[in-house]
Amino acid sequence: MSIASGRAATGRATIGLDVGGTKVAAVLVESTTGTVLDRERASSAGSATDLVATLTGLVGTLRARSAGLQMEVGAVGLGIAGLVDRDGVVRWSPNLPASVDHPVAAELASGVELPVVATNDATAATLAESRLGAGRGCDDVALVTLGTGIGAGFVVDGRLLRGAHGFAGEPGHMVVDPGGPEHLTGQRGPWEALASGNALGRMATEAGFESGSSAVAAMAGGDTTATDVFDRWCREVARGLANLVVVLDSRRIVLGGGLVEVGEPLRLGVASWLARLTPGADSRPAVEVVLAELGSDAGALGAGLLAGDQVELQVGP
Repeated sequence: MSIASGRAATGRATIGLDVGGTKVAAVLVESTTGTVLDRERASSAGSATDLVATLTGLVGTLRARSAGLQMEVGAVGLGIAGLVDRDGVVRWSPNLPASVDHPVAAELASGVELPVVATNDATAATLAESRLGAGRGCDDVALVTLGTGIGAGFVVDGRLLRGAHGFAGEPGHMVVDPGGPEHLTGQRGPWEALASGNALGRMATEAGFESGSSAVAAMAGGDTTATDVFDRWCREVARGLANLVVVLDSRRIVLGGGLVEVGEPLRLGVASWLARLTPGADSRPAVEVVLAELGSDAGALGAGLLAGDQVELQVGP
């Protein structure tokens, strides 16, 4: 159902798609304001051909509804979990192996007869948070999503950082402890193996808890052992963030992903350790640590915004 029922909207719109390992989120975005006018969800299971069919169906559904809102859809944005090159091809994705090296964006563009721009899902979410969420008003923002893994995206000097090949924003794979746990990529001690939601769950199990990361986070502050586990995990999150700060000199760090639901204890724990672990912290302005504001819409909304930017570049002033 549209969240804009009864609203007489007129103008241009884009459709943003956020493809994760298990689901696809789709939103209809008003181009001028970034307002989400409608949304849909679907499963991302199956082959690459199945995924393209799912995406095509979602675009068709939202495009049909946009007519009732007197909106014209001009482009589609696609955020995908993995390394997505500038041609919109997924080159590597532990979460979507069936789609690797498949021209998902090109086939979707052909199927819906609209321009399609693709990027990494966390990069798309970064654009949304920096423009409309917790990063607004700041030209140097890092978004770090803490969930099953770790995703990230960066705005530097007011511009979204995509990298030479479109692969920027994968710090979860930087090694912070060569003697640490083995990751699914085969690396030992990458940041993701030490500071993701899965890592917190492992730490909870090792401490004798049976209910995983969310329960430990919920008990932190009331149970001494849970508090200790949570604090050690916050330290590992901050260790990776400190590396990002010394490289990028970010002014604000936005924490997103599933674990952002923990709220203020997460923000405070990470901010406290970041101040202690950042080299030269006493000689540089404090880095703001804030919680993401856009929730589960961020990736799809950012993809829609990116598509709108591409349309503007093509049309010109």
